Amino acid sequence: MQYDLSLHMGYRYDVPASGSHHILRVVPLSLPGRQRLVAGAVTIEPVPDETTRFVDFFGHPATAIALRSPHPRLDIRMQARVIVDAQPIQADFSPTLDGLAEELTTLWSLDANSPHHFLGPSPRLPEVAVIAGYARTDLDANRTVRQIAEALCSRIHADFHYDPDATTVDTQPKDAFALKRGVCQDFAHVMIIALRSLGIPAGYVSGFLRTIPPPGQERLEGADAMHAWVRVWCGKATGWIELDPTNDIAAGTDHVVVAYGRDYADVAPVIGVLKSYGGQQTIQAVDVVPTS
Repeated sequence: MQYDLSLHMGYRYDVPASGSHHILRVVPLSLPGRQRLVAGAVTIEPVPDETTRFVDFFGHPATAIALRSPHPRLDIRMQARVIVDAQPIQADFSPTLDGLAEELTTLWSLDANSPHHFLGPSPRLPEVAVIAGYARTDLDANRTVRQIAEALCSRIHADFHYDPDATTVDTQPKDAFALKRGVCQDFAHVMIIALRSLGIPAGYVSGFLRTIPPPGQERLEGADAMHAWVRVWCGKATGWIELDPTNDIAAGTDHVVVAYGRDYADVAPVIGVLKSYGGQQTIQAVDVVPTS
């Protein structure tokens, strides 16, 4: 499936920011066998005084920008064309939890894709006892790791209500869990903590999701949004799989990957600091348009 993507992230400051520094991760990745970035570009207004491009630890191309002059707004736009490959149906060769623990002891690599980075607490995801207890409720240790992950994905989808007004980007996972409400970031964070509490490596995926309007209704421009889901390491034979607890599906051709990380802190599309006071308004609009 081929898509043309566009993203607009805008910030309007009540008082002009006298200076700001930001890191951007908004361009989709090229992943062999998964997706290919045909072309991608980012434009920024006002034009930054300084721009630096680098690749972070997890292999994501990132852009660091600095604006030194007062500016009442910041607009970041990304356009890209991406081809997403259909994934073949795979048999489940993942081990049980005990077998997974044994396999992890034989892995010595600490490269960016190593499951060891995705086992313990991370910047946004501490251990949460109540979520660990939730993960162990009705746990069948005789199931494979993949079966456990898929069952947990379905359970979170059933138990949680999607509510964009219930949480913010800074809501702690324990609070979202208590509410049983939130957005894709909350669904993903809760699932990751739950899986890690069982000894299953799990990480955060930032990207785009193609949405399909109800029958008879036209697609609305800008109606799509950045999305988040979960990747799970299911042992040496199976490797990483991707599950979307917000929709209770495996990631497929409608999911476009921008970045992989331990949690949202590793993959935030825009992160930074600025000198200002007062409030700000944020704009986000995404279009995911299939072209083939």
